[in-house]
Amino acid sequence: MSALSSLLGKTLLKGRAGPAGTEHGAMNALRYALETMPREKGFHLEHGTLRRDVFAELYTAFWGPYPHFFLPPNVSQGHALLSEVQQLAPPAVSDPHRGRSCARILAKGECCYRCKDCAIDDNFALCSQCFHATDHTGHTVTFYLVQQPGECCHCGDREVWRVPLNCRHHPVGENEPTVGNRQLDPWQSKQSARTHLPIELRDSMSRTIAYALDFVIDTLDFSPDEALLPDSETELRLQPTADPIHKELFMILVWNDEKHSFEEVLDLITDATSCSRDAALAMTGRIEEHGRAVVLTYRGTEKVLEVAHLIANIDMGVTVRRAYDTFREEMAALIIEWLLDLMRCHVVGDPLLLRELVAAELLQPRQKDTKSLQLVPEAARLFQEVENLARVDWLFIYHTRLWKRPRLHLKQMYAAILAIGHSHKLALADHFARMYTRLIDSYLLTDREAETSIKFFTLQVFTVPTIAAHCVKQHKIIDRILEMITAFFTNQISNKRVIYPPNQALEVDVDSMPFKSKRFMPIFSDLRYICTSGVVQQHIVGAPSLVKEFGKVCQMFVGINASKRAVASHVEYETDAWISVFNVTLSLSRVVKTFGEAYAHAGTKDLVGAILSVIHQILMVCSMIEPRLDRDKYEPIKYHTVTFGGNSYKIIDFSVLSGWVSFHHALHWLLAELFRHADLLTHDKLSAVEATTMREVILRQADEKSYLTVIDFPLRVITMIAQIRVGLWVRNGFAIRGQLLHYRELMLRELCYDQDLFILQTGFVVLDSDLVFVSMMDRFELRDWFTGLSEHATYEGAHLLAMVEEFLYVVIACVGETGAAAKLSLHESVRREIVHALASGACSFTDLCKRVSERMVDDVCFEKVLAEVANFRSPDGASEGGLYELKDEAYDEVNPFFFHYTRNKREEVEAILKTRIRNKTGATDPVLVPKAINVPHGPFEMLPWVMTSEALIQIMFHSVNNVLVQSEAAGAVPASADAVLDQALYLVMFGLVQHPEDFPRIVAAKTFEDKKTVWHALASAGQLPMFKTHKTRIDWCLDNCRDALPTDVQQARMDAANAEKQRRADDTEAAKKRAAQARKDAIMKQYAQQHQTFLDQLGDDDDLDEDGDRETVRPEAFGTCIVCQEDLDSSRAFGALSMVQPSRFLRRSLDSGQTHSLIIPERHAHGHKSAFPPHDHFTGSEPPLVFNGFPASQTKFGLHASECGHMMHLECFTVYTHSIRQRHRAQAQRNHPENTQRKEFICPLCKSLGNTILPVDLPAVELGPNQTFAEWLRGTGINLLRSPPERDQLQLKTGSGEFVFWAAQDWAYVILPKHDAAEAEPMHRMLDTLMHTARVVSAQSRHLRDRAEPEASERGAGMYLPEELCSYTLGCMEVAQRTEASATSSQLIDVSETSARLLRGLVASMKKLISFHFKDRPDGGLPAVRQAIIKRLLPEWRRENSLNLPLLLRDPLTIVFETAAVAPEILRYIVILCYYASVTRATLRLVSHIGKPSPSQIDIGNAPQSVDYTSIFGDIRVFVGSVARHSPTLDHTAQVIMTALGAENVNKYIYLHTLPFLRRAVMLIRALVPAALRPVISPQAGEYTRMLEALGIPAVSQLSTQEGLQNILVGWCAHYGYQYNPSPLEYTIHLEYPHVYNLIQLPAALDTLFVQEKTMVCPRCKTVPNDLAVCLICGTICCFQSHCCRDAESLGRDRGECNMHTRECGGIIGMYFLVKRCTVLYLYAGNGSFGSTPYLDVHGEVDYSMRRGRRQYLHPVRMEDVRKIWLTHGIPTFVARKLDAMIDSGGWETF
Repeated sequence: MSALSSLLGKTLLKGRAGPAGTEHGAMNALRYALETMPREKGFHLEHGTLRRDVFAELYTAFWGPYPHFFLPPNVSQGHALLSEVQQLAPPAVSDPHRGRSCARILAKGECCYRCKDCAIDDNFALCSQCFHATDHTGHTVTFYLVQQPGECCHCGDREVWRVPLNCRHHPVGENEPTVGNRQLDPWQSKQSARTHLPIELRDSMSRTIAYALDFVIDTLDFSPDEALLPDSETELRLQPTADPIHKELFMILVWNDEKHSFEEVLDLITDATSCSRDAALAMTGRIEEHGRAVVLTYRGTEKVLEVAHLIANIDMGVTVRRAYDTFREEMAALIIEWLLDLMRCHVVGDPLLLRELVAAELLQPRQKDTKSLQLVPEAARLFQEVENLARVDWLFIYHTRLWKRPRLHLKQMYAAILAIGHSHKLALADHFARMYTRLIDSYLLTDREAETSIKFFTLQVFTVPTIAAHCVKQHKIIDRILEMITAFFTNQISNKRVIYPPNQALEVDVDSMPFKSKRFMPIFSDLRYICTSGVVQQHIVGAPSLVKEFGKVCQMFVGINASKRAVASHVEYETDAWISVFNVTLSLSRVVKTFGEAYAHAGTKDLVGAILSVIHQILMVCSMIEPRLDRDKYEPIKYHTVTFGGNSYKIIDFSVLSGWVSFHHALHWLLAELFRHADLLTHDKLSAVEATTMREVILRQADEKSYLTVIDFPLRVITMIAQIRVGLWVRNGFAIRGQLLHYRELMLRELCYDQDLFILQTGFVVLDSDLVFVSMMDRFELRDWFTGLSEHATYEGAHLLAMVEEFLYVVIACVGETGAAAKLSLHESVRREIVHALASGACSFTDLCKRVSERMVDDVCFEKVLAEVANFRSPDGASEGGLYELKDEAYDEVNPFFFHYTRNKREEVEAILKTRIRNKTGATDPVLVPKAINVPHGPFEMLPWVMTSEALIQIMFHSVNNVLVQSEAAGAVPASADAVLDQALYLVMFGLVQHPEDFPRIVAAKTFEDKKTVWHALASAGQLPMFKTHKTRIDWCLDNCRDALPTDVQQARMDAANAEKQRRADDTEAAKKRAAQARKDAIMKQYAQQHQTFLDQLGDDDDLDEDGDRETVRPEAFGTCIVCQEDLDSSRAFGALSMVQPSRFLRRSLDSGQTHSLIIPERHAHGHKSAFPPHDHFTGSEPPLVFNGFPASQTKFGLHASECGHMMHLECFTVYTHSIRQRHRAQAQRNHPENTQRKEFICPLCKSLGNTILPVDLPAVELGPNQTFAEWLRGTGINLLRSPPERDQLQLKTGSGEFVFWAAQDWAYVILPKHDAAEAEPMHRMLDTLMHTARVVSAQSRHLRDRAEPEASERGAGMYLPEELCSYTLGCMEVAQRTEASATSSQLIDVSETSARLLRGLVASMKKLISFHFKDRPDGGLPAVRQAIIKRLLPEWRRENSLNLPLLLRDPLTIVFETAAVAPEILRYIVILCYYASVTRATLRLVSHIGKPSPSQIDIGNAPQSVDYTSIFGDIRVFVGSVARHSPTLDHTAQVIMTALGAENVNKYIYLHTLPFLRRAVMLIRALVPAALRPVISPQAGEYTRMLEALGIPAVSQLSTQEGLQNILVGWCAHYGYQYNPSPLEYTIHLEYPHVYNLIQLPAALDTLFVQEKTMVCPRCKTVPNDLAVCLICGTICCFQSHCCRDAESLGRDRGECNMHTRECGGIIGMYFLVKRCTVLYLYAGNGSFGSTPYLDVHGEVDYSMRRGRRQYLHPVRMEDVRKIWLTHGIPTFVARKLDAMIDSGGWETF
């Protein structure tokens, strides 16, 4: 028990010592402790101490003498919360909790899932454990991170799922009690655990919770609703306070917001309070984490107000409160946290008892403190206004008085109560619905932190069907929301409270505050959530008053923000009020859609009643009886009589060109939505209202003129849209264009524009078709044009035909669109939309979603329908995305005149369909025949007969005839004429398809001027050449009516042919004259061309005569300079642009005990493209996470050189680098892609980063005499004995045999000063660029190199360039090709021309360095260096001081490079010696393993099984024994290892570790001396054998025949064994990692990183990062841009952890996968850039920052692309190219 005293002090001992009936004493002690705690602590807010003391008092009172019921045995609590202690020893649960929901409260940042197929709504989620325990194969699943705590897992709650989930953690049995049966009283349960609890414990728990809640509410009584500052000291002193003595001590509190950055607040607090930076940092961190913090405590009111107003100047939330009240508020926040923690705890294994206890006390009335009622009038008034206020009601109301952290804690408490059971849901929803109006008040007007508002609790209340129905029936929540909307938008606000109930007669003002506020959107969302429930929809249908009340709300927005066409001048000031209005319209239209859909549950009588009610409301508004329309803009409805086609029509008189028109008329959209229930309005069902047709039903209540009024307002909008599109409203500015785009093209199309068209369609059902057509023509002001007049008073030029085109578009939509008329099911509608969206070509899923309405995309059937009609083309390349292409059979469903198509889209689709038919049938010009519509039942079944309307026939005739007349008059086809004729032809074809027998006769009966019919007009058009593109369709029309009208059609064709024949005869003479003139012009043009050609040839002959005797010898060219474009040859010095960078790329072979799985990327492992996305396999558990990163400590440091492939003159290079420095000076504030201090530049052509220019050299061709290896060895030995000793110091004193002049920091080499550089030798200048970089890197990286080096003052200091530059670069080249080399390939490993040129340039540079050392010798010192290299290889010279270290400690490839620089002719012989050195090194490394390793502990990896190792190595036991016998230690371990591993595994080990040397040797010889490679004798042999043959190396199995090699090997091994015995660790041989290099293994599914996030801990701060970055090289976890892990001591800005880790892992380059941002971060030397993510979602699309929330999977090709950037050392260039393409401001070092 003493362990608990650190938290509880005397409390536990005191509780146990007291009698059993002292619970009242314990409560009094708790009350006294909490009330006096502020003064006892001197109002000093030390949060850690306060937290400990408050919790101690609460726990003491809570459990009294019974802590053993809560604490696990033998576990002490310390300072931890009870839930944290209980997690140390969780209760054993043998069976899953049947009948109980998961109810897990999800923490911020936790990963959860939504399944669209399983859940009834998107608001219901699953935690990771439950999701992976349920099978969702083939479902549409999204995942997201919880942004705010308060959500819970709904697994096990059957009400919110469409299908049973069958979760193994929360199964629901058939006869098991469900959560809905749980009672509100926790003690009524018969659970044995509860019944055995002592009565005293029950009472103490309930009393403590009740008092804790009352303390919180009593404290909040005195808190302000808003973060406002008092204006004066008097006002400050008069603030309500709970302090009985009104102590003059005040605290300034700064509140969190989303407007100010962390650094801004930090600087403000530092300046205003004069505190230290660390103190300000702590306060700022608390503000961000908790929501507010005390920044200053002061006794004087004047000083406090001065500082507070200073902070508030930048619009920060600041309050000044008495210290006593602030202290109590902090205690209240701790109590809320304590209550939440209690709800997570269990009592003797019961996890719900404490949760139910807290819920029970929350639902009880508070024990009111009368003092606060007297001092706070607002609390007293509320207490009187609302009866039976429970504690939870007070907390709901006071939610705005709290700050971020306690708000979130309360929301988690409410969510936990909802998860208890259905009865608790109903109880809490009751209280929430009662307070809803007040909560909306606070949210709309006073709540500063809207994102944490309790208002959003509606998502968890109103989305549950039964709860929503309960709130609607018992609390009339729909009526109250509608009244709240009315009051808010009519600006009925007083004292920051919405007046309730509102005055319904007031009008809206679009410029008022409510429209500018965006907080209204969630209120409409609440209404939509409620109305989505099926039970609520049935209630709406059964309550006719609701549709009337909703109609009144819609009335307010009818006709608002009207526009009038500007004619004389442009609109000077374009207000943005339309944006706010459209936001309201979008929200309202969604509710209209949901409200109208409710009538799917209605009977015919209810639906008809609703339709008539809405029509009545429309007429009341449009006729201005109801004062809603602005009388300054709108006039009463007027009628006029017009004549068309010989008939008179009385229609509405209105001009869109001169009148006011509004896009907004929600009542019409509601009416359209009601009309969509056509299945309830059939003839049979209309008998319920004693009618047979809808025309009869509507005309009972209103005459035809009235219904014309109903359809006229949508018709005005459609007309205005057409006029805007053709450019008649351009003087109204961008605002009107923006409204058009939103209304017709974007989110509102289905909700608004489609509804307008449908209302127009209803006119054809209710009214006479001719009347509707005449009204449409009158509104478009085209009535005269369709009577034959081709001129228009307003529509000038192209505008006229463009308006006709728009009009015909509307006509085609009205007569041919049946989606609403036939009431297609949602599945059919989705299918139709997808088919038409994909008909124009393949597109991505995101583009497809933009073409389809939001409602359809969100539906559960969308992706299933997409799979039915389209094929998914998975991305193949790294920059590609997934595409969906329409299946061939689905093209049969495409209608080119689909009403959502634009003209361009229609033409595009027509071309695709014609191409498809042409490919299938071979037709030259196929005809796309329209499909007949079919409306089998309902009021719209007469829609097909609209095609027989006389007015429509006249429209068709004049559409064709007027185009013919205007085209003949102009001599060409006017703009839009083709489109008009195309639309007219479609209408004719549609009529023929719809009524093949009747339509031809009806059309023929209607004649026009000169007794012409439509058929005459079509026949005339078919004869004109200018309309030949339409001839096939015209012939189709005439052919299809020939059976019905054989004589008329034949006569029409003859008349048209005769007329065309006469026209051509009249034009014959003019045509002859034009042809003659054309022939004359052609002859003159041909003569001029011939004359010019003759002159050109004559000039060329003269040039040949002058220059023919001269013979020009041009030097060999290497291409052209990328700057001056002149040839690169020996006449001017030039070089190749290169990049030399420090690298930690090459890896060392891992010792036994270190593991790294050899996972080859799938694309390379299998050699074929893998399926994407991968198929999910249900496992029933959460996936594991293993990165398998290579340890950063096992890497080798060096310099890597690379070329971009471009070359430049040295003079041009100097000029270009000077221009770079000028750019840096001119753009001083820019973060440039190159760093001039590091001599960097970017290639002007390919933008690759470089810092060096290397010489360009040709490969050597002379090999010298052809000798065998034995002959060469014998001759070389003799020459060495005859040659005099070298007196100069060539090699290092370390005894390694390395040469001093090849050291990077050798002081003998002097870099040219600037004033001498221009006159120096070109080769020297180029070498300077290399040596400058090498010296800088060498001086800064001594700690990374483990080789013995001289001191900096001695010669030969620094990096050894042949090894750490040349050999390192070649090694990196070979490693990059390991995935491409194949053991079965008949070709040897290749090297590109750019790489070969690079190797030759490096060798030439090494050779030049020799000449500086031997500048006085005529031979350049090459023979001396050659002699020294050979001595290093021959063991008999090992006694020389410069060669006393064993050769086997050197890298054999380095010696090959040394030889290449001085004696390339003997390179083939040196390779043989170095190969055997490599074999010997691998053998010695293997036998130096300590212990008895198993085959799995040595690095043999995936060595090929098909290799004949015996033919290569022979009896490897003999060779290993010969190598190890010179050291007793090695000889013993060799025997042990041979016994443990066996010969086969030893062969594999040596094979793998010597194969890289052979590959590199082949690459080097190909680049330098390609003639030295011998032809391969056995092309079918393995790669190893072929390389031995090409290099002329005898295999180890033939070593017995090579006496010279045997002697050399013996000498090497003896030298090594002699020095190994005394100090084995100093003479350990290090080998390179021989396998394919891979980055870390990212999980196949991205969400695995979030599921396993708790396992990923930052090694620096020991916490799970908020923003997590994973090093792709080694797998280390880093905090991305966090304040916890920063290197503040670095120069300049604070260095972030990613940059800090880069120095430890990649050197100057870093690669990090940013998990939450779902992107790759590349870092290079303080700069950086973001790259493409390796993850794609199921649709093959990138989803940065998981905005769409779809599950993402690792794409192998993209991951391989990331890997290639790393393999090729391309990160610096990648970053430079990104930065060069943008204006970057820097700051990458903070990452």
